[in-house]
Amino acid sequence: MSGELQGRTAVVTGASKGIGLAVVAALAGAGARVLAGSRGTSAELDALVAGGGVEWVRADLADPAAAGRLVDAAGGRVDVLVNNVGTAPVRTGGFLSVTDEEWQRTVDLNLLAAVRVTRAALPLMLEAGSGSVVTVASVNATLPDPMVIDYSAGKAALVAFSKALSKEVGPKGVRLNTVSPGPVETDLWLGSGGVAATVSAASGGAAKDVIEQTSQGMPTGRFSRPAEVADLVLFLAGDRAANITGSDFTIDGGFIPTW
Repeated sequence: MSGELQGRTAVVTGASKGIGLAVVAALAGAGARVLAGSRGTSAELDALVAGGGVEWVRADLADPAAAGRLVDAAGGRVDVLVNNVGTAPVRTGGFLSVTDEEWQRTVDLNLLAAVRVTRAALPLMLEAGSGSVVTVASVNATLPDPMVIDYSAGKAALVAFSKALSKEVGPKGVRLNTVSPGPVETDLWLGSGGVAATVSAASGGAAKDVIEQTSQGMPTGRFSRPAEVADLVLFLAGDRAANITGSDFTIDGGFIPTW
């Protein structure tokens, strides 16, 4: 335990698995009191709650009112907000197959959920004169892919939102940054209904082949691990990053070929 966030309160969305779960563990390990928001819990999140310092809050952020309830559970203080919740449906049928309703759901979870939770938490940060908002975006914000066209658009908007708001509240002591992972070892990519399984089913191949081909596209030859993304989030949340705001940080094993 580093103790760098001792005495601070953090709110994390999409906290029951994957990157969100790893972020909860990292923040709690640094001494923060963590409000872990998600639609449901998991054995791993339950273990963190049992260990102390973590409180689970039921929050389905597809419901606009859930953002306020999640922040209210923090009890009037939020020092760190991590917007992680999102969805990445694979559009194997192409652009013309994506309905308005599907676009709306993707934009709601990938953009508007973060907007709403940030809106709820920001007054507390402004009152305190300090705070850090770290939002999990994606390499697809700058490397859009037709297979995840609505996801790419939502994540690009998310990065723009964070950058714009950082200019407004930076002089008031609140920082906003985004973290843009490439492929990560989570269910989103590796699960039974994840990207690899969906793409392979559409092409008649095997999920392991999709995973191997994607891994070969990174100089490191592997996916990032959730804990590695969480370490970057932890750094941006704390005082070591006190003069960093309005920035986007890529963690992708070199997946994006330009700089």
